Amino acid sequence: MKNAEPNWEWYRTFLHVLETGSLSAAGRAMGLTQPTVGRHIESLEAALALKLFTRAFDGFTPTDAARELEPYAKGVATTAAALRRVANGHGAGVRGTVRVTASDIIGVEVLPPILAALRNEHPELIIELVLSNTVDGLLNREADIAVRMLRPAQDALVAKRVGGIELGSYAHKRYIAASGTPRSLDELKDHAFIGFDHENAFIRSLQIRFPMFSRAAFAFRADSDLAQLAAIRAGFGIGAC
Repeated sequence: MKNAEPNWEWYRTFLHVLETGSLSAAGRAMGLTQPTVGRHIESLEAALALKLFTRAFDGFTPTDAARELEPYAKGVATTAAALRRVANGHGAGVRGTVRVTASDIIGVEVLPPILAALRNEHPELIIELVLSNTVDGLLNREADIAVRMLRPAQDALVAKRVGGIELGSYAHKRYIAASGTPRSLDELKDHAFIGFDHENAFIRSLQIRFPMFSRAAFAFRADSDLAQLAAIRAGFGIGAC
């Protein structure tokens, strides 16, 4: 079986076993039996002439070869998913699957009513929503549409401005009652400020205008917009919203 072209499904199984660490857990996630998952892994190992996992009593441990193959297998899975979405979209009318990526806050607070109205108008349309603050993914076909807070730098992407969102600093009335209201940006340094944990492209663009918003200045750090919003509502401090 060496040098035989591996089945695409084997790569999908390989990724699930990598993620879960066991045949049974991968099978449950994929809707397959444990023996079927085991056969997929054995067939892929035979086709590639590689040992991908070390079997142990507590699960499957990936080998160095498996870790090196992981990003390529993810590429195969992403391409296969994009192929299915494109194929499903052919036919009369608006139909098929569209994969949309947006930040946490946009995906939860802004897009749902828009997508609901779109679905009512086009009932054969299927929406896949991926919440992420990263700006990559479109060039790798991990999503079809990205709703972002800045214009992408890649020339291969088609970008359109769809609207503006005002940003401001907010705090719960309990926090203001206890700590007072800052009257200027300079006074924010004396308050508990809520912000990011890791920088991204949007944050770097924002820091050009507001360099005081650095990680070191934050008393509460989270990369999730929803976690930051929850902290504001809980009265932890002041945050952008």
